[in-house]
Amino acid sequence: GHEQLLKMMEERMMDVEQKLRLVKRLLQDKVNQLKEQLSKNTKADAMVKDLYVENAQLLKALEMTEQRQKTAEKKNYLLEEKIANLNKIVKNLASPSFSS
Repeated sequence: GHEQLLKMMEERMMDVEQKLRLVKRLLQDKVNQLKEQLSKNTKADAMVKDLYVENAQLLKALEMTEQRQKTAEKKNYLLEEKIANLNKIVKNLASPSFSS
């Protein structure tokens, strides 16, 4: 009975060792998977930071462009007013000469 008990314990021990090896392999696979995910996340994080910087630069450029457009519109309006005034002056100068 003693030898049979010893043999059962030995078989059980081998079974436990086999299960431990399997668990170790599964854990290693999970570790590799997590390392790969971390690497991807790090790259994605860097890309997000780059996009954030690029977005800020684009917003600044858009702001400047809008400011230039407003300035151009103001200048255009002033030029149109000047043209209208010049047209009035020309009309006023031309009117007496036609009537005489």
